[in-house]
This record gives sequence, structure tokens and C-alpha cells, in this order.
Amino acid sequence: MNFTFNTPPEIVFKSGATRALGEVVKRRFQRPILLTDKGLVDAGLVAPALTSLKSAGHDVLLFDDVAADPPAAKVKQAVAAAREHNADGVIGLGGGSSMDTAKVVAVLLNSNQTLEEIYGVDQVKAARLPLVLCPSTSGTGSEVTSISVITTEEDTKVAVVDNALYPDLAVLDPELTFGLPRHVTAATGIDAMVHAIEAYTNIHRKNPVSDALAREALRLLSANIVTACEHPGDRPAREAMLLGAMLAGQAFANSPVGAVHGMAYPLGGIFHVPHGLSNSLMLEPVLKFNAPNADHQYAELCDCIGAAAVGSNAEKCDAFIKRIVDIVEATGVERRLAQLGISHNDLPRMAEDAMKGQRVLQNNPRTVTYEDALQMYTDVL
Repeated sequence: MNFTFNTPPEIVFKSGATRALGEVVKRRFQRPILLTDKGLVDAGLVAPALTSLKSAGHDVLLFDDVAADPPAAKVKQAVAAAREHNADGVIGLGGGSSMDTAKVVAVLLNSNQTLEEIYGVDQVKAARLPLVLCPSTSGTGSEVTSISVITTEEDTKVAVVDNALYPDLAVLDPELTFGLPRHVTAATGIDAMVHAIEAYTNIHRKNPVSDALAREALRLLSANIVTACEHPGDRPAREAMLLGAMLAGQAFANSPVGAVHGMAYPLGGIFHVPHGLSNSLMLEPVLKFNAPNADHQYAELCDCIGAAAVGSNAEKCDAFIKRIVDIVEATGVERRLAQLGISHNDLPRMAEDAMKGQRVLQNNPRTVTYEDALQMYTDVL
């Protein structure tokens, strides 16, 4: 058995850690740029981190113009701002978009490469600046992955995948997630569950470490997502969700995702549907599509989510899918594409775009054709 497992060299999981961020990051840099979005600034979640950094002597620049599904133009603006500040380090505080932007900025600041030149796998040529990531949602797991997903000028999602994107330090503060709106909690939590499921069924890089992480992540997430949705200040549920999302991130960073993500990318790229919601919409049709090839693996995951499973692998697989659908429905997240203004006329373009995502589709336990993609979109219209 041969496999390689990578993860950040240091992880801090502590309530209130971002309120003491200046001490946590210590002497990693002096003039960092902190990348986040206006929503978090307005919610008061960024100010304590800024205060702490400044009190510790850091000359920090706040860039709060990060956009969802990071558009290439916004990423380039952040790079320009960081260069003007002579930044010697990068902090990403927020959801996946803020952290994905921070990863790419940290790489480009120390490089002559353009953004477009680092698209793809292992294209980064220069060493990046020091990088610290602080997630504010329990979903993407971006704080422990080597992946950044960017929306190109042509509204297509592309990935930058390189070990240089692993941060030096991941700071997980459950307090940042307290009070998140139900729809954000639901979509990001389901996104993390998808990470765990797809890591477990990867046909190329599945390994014992990623399997163990995926199972524990799925156990934590499935047991706590509804509680977190219904009681946003429940500390044990929020801590379990943040930990579960991180473990799922470690799993899929080493055993990458499959068709749920491949089918979800066009929803974000074309219609700017939030990533977690895109994944939640496509989860059920992809699970059913994969069942003939992955029923034994779905059967193995039944105990992780509390599915009532007996009988053959096929019967346990059915129980697994039913339990997943029940959890998704209990969160109250949207379930149909039409609810988001997507019509039957949009589906062919979406299917065409999905076929461009072979980076993730190749990991899926069952080959997806254009006709398959079109049918799965139709199933959730």
C-alpha cells in the first residue's frame, strides 16, 4: 500500500483564538494583509483580530473586498493592494472565498507569475509568503487544503492546486461561527459532508488516513448540523461542526472530491450560487447515480450517520442515501434549481461546463457523460 498524506504543519483549535491573533501568529510577519469580506467586518467579527494584531505591533492592511467564488479580477486587486502595502505575510479570515483568495495572494506576491499561469496542478514556481488561515464557517475546510478555486474572466471555475497553498498555520476559532444564519450553517455544513463522502469514494487516492478522517468528519457533521441550524449559539454543536469541517478538509485534500463538486461548479460559475448550496443541490442526484458502483462504500458509511441499515450492500446504500436526504431536508436548504431562477433552457450549458471539470470528475466512482450530467440537472430542476 502506497500513499502520501499532507496537511498544514500547525493547527490551533481554540475558542477566542482570533481575539488573540496577534499573539497566536507571533513573529511570523510584520506587515501582513488581512483578507476578508465586508459582511464579516459589518458583523464585528474582524475588529477583534485587527485590534489584537495592531496591539502586537503588526502594521496590518485590511482588504475587505473579497467576493464570493473569488473572481480573478478581485484576486488581482488584492495582490495589487498587498504589493502597495509591501506586505510580508497574508492572513485569510472568513469563508472559503477569503481563504482561497489569501492562498493565491500569498503565492503571487513573491512571484513573477500571473494568476492565469498558476491555474492547474503544481504550476506554482516561487515560494509563497507566510500564510495564516482562519475559517469563519464550518464548511470548506480550505484552511487545511492545498486548493484554491477561482472564477475566471469567462465565468468558469478553475483550481490552483499546489502544496504551496497549505498554510503555515490554521487558526480555528469556534466563536467566529456562533450565530451564523441558518441558511449559511446548512449550506456550508452540507458542503463539508460532501467533502467527507467524496473523499471516501475517490477511485484514485483513497487511503487509510483520509478514510478515517472522512468517517469521523461525517459522524460529527451529521450528528450536529440540524442542532447548529436550529440553535445557532449551541457551543458543542458549533465546535463539532468546525472540527468536522476541518477533518473533512484534511480528507479531501489528500483524496480529492468527485462529481458532486463537478456538477456544482457551473452553478457557482454561471449563476453565482454559493458553493455550499450548489453542492447540497447536487448531492442527492449524484449519490443515486453513483450507487451502482459505490454501494459498498456508502454501506460502510451508514453507521457514521445513524442510518438504519440492514441487509445487502444495496439495501444499506439505499438507507445511507435516504438518511443523507433526510438530514439535508431537515436543514431547510433549497432543494430545486428552479428555486434559484434556473430554467430548463440553462441545463445544456451547465452540462457542457460540468464536462470541463475532469480534474474532479476523474475521481468519481462512476464515469459521468454529458447526457448523465444533463439528466442529473433535470432531476433537481
